[in-house]
Amino acid sequence: MSRWRAPRPPASPYITSAGYRALEIELKSLWERRAEVVQHLAAAAAEGDRSENAEYQYRKKELRGIDARLGYLQRRMPTLKVVASAPADLARVFFGATVELASAAGVVRVYRLVGSDEIDAARGDISIDSPLARALMGKAPAAEVTVSGLAGQLTTYHIAAIRYAVHTQVNQQPVDADDTEGDPL
Repeated sequence: MSRWRAPRPPASPYITSAGYRALEIELKSLWERRAEVVQHLAAAAAEGDRSENAEYQYRKKELRGIDARLGYLQRRMPTLKVVASAPADLARVFFGATVELASAAGVVRVYRLVGSDEIDAARGDISIDSPLARALMGKAPAAEVTVSGLAGQLTTYHIAAIRYAVHTQVNQQPVDADDTEGDPL
């Protein structure tokens, strides 16, 4: 019997503009944290015997973790596609939708479909690659979806509402109503 497992399919490359900004902030803070860790590592290495130096070993481990995350972000971020606008059909579930689901037992849950790099279960943000999100894609309000749970049990949800957040341009300058110079209209 082999321990080989098929590789996981690649995650969808979609991300919200807020999620992308969060990754940029994380990348910048990791570089700053890395510089601090390297300084502490150099100081610990200067203390002498590295085999019994707990500070040195801790800093090496911390540096490996930071470097792994930096490598992931540097490979992943160029492949991401920022979705900054709502879809043309706001009556159907697509990326970025906030969906209100009601179960047969009457329990109402709210989920937002986001990219795999920005999921947060506490806020109800689920990956677009999740089984529930895949079942919801393209559905309209009042539709029913059936999803297999962790224990293999089937759960049926009724789509109660679909909402999309209002997206604004990040670097858009406000236009003054009296400022019509150069306006061709």
